[in-house]
Amino acid sequence: MTPTPEQIRQRLSAVRCFLLDMDGTFYLGDRLIDGSLDFLAALERTGRTARFLTNNSSKSASVYERKLARMGVDARYRDVITSGHAAAHYCLEHFPGKRCYLLGNPMLREELLSMGMTLTEEDADYVLVAFDTTLDYAKMCRVCDYIRAGKPYIATHPDFNCPTETGFIPDMGAIMAFIEASTGRRADVILGKPHRGIVDEALRRTGFALSEMAMVGDRLYTDVATGVNHGMTGILVLSGEATMDDVAVSTVKPDLIFGRLSDMIEYL
Repeated sequence: MTPTPEQIRQRLSAVRCFLLDMDGTFYLGDRLIDGSLDFLAALERTGRTARFLTNNSSKSASVYERKLARMGVDARYRDVITSGHAAAHYCLEHFPGKRCYLLGNPMLREELLSMGMTLTEEDADYVLVAFDTTLDYAKMCRVCDYIRAGKPYIATHPDFNCPTETGFIPDMGAIMAFIEASTGRRADVILGKPHRGIVDEALRRTGFALSEMAMVGDRLYTDVATGVNHGMTGILVLSGEATMDDVAVSTVKPDLIFGRLSDMIEYL
């Protein structure tokens, strides 16, 4: 049943912090989705706040922060939570002093090193697989060798595709499918949406309770599932991957659905 305007307002009235996906939700590639900045301004007017939360581990948080700054996003909203952060905290807690083989981009490597992780090419104790846009066959052979040998296998997030201005490119889910086909193993732990690791990272960074937060994004199986499975309001926007046809057949049902972020403004 479609909620009434009053029901939508009532549902959103409890939300003090919106966790916003980035690709497909706030922007597409280097293009802001119309009304995204207006949505942030409406949060400011109504005493709410937002944090950006992305599964995309191909870049460091600082890269996203600079991109948001170029797009005109105020500094108060540029505290970006990534699946890379969640993965680093998990690895530091569960593999203290151990050496990690990272399948990931150089900028993620630098961020993980700055957070205290020990990375190595040889004799790794465990593997962390991230969205690596510098991926080549030699890297895939190396990571599969480690995983086939039984090393603990951690993954940053499960997204199959990453939206761009011109369509989609293969994301972590595709990389993990390659690894599973070669090794017969799935990741032991996945940290990004819709899994608990990135939710714990958001709780740590924001200080809000789950009941005070909404997860907003364009994907049912990651963004919306993160909200509805962990006690937050799960909001779908139709500006990226998912369509209403997807909603009809999905087992994940959003609490609310909007065309884009700015469509929420009248209900805040």
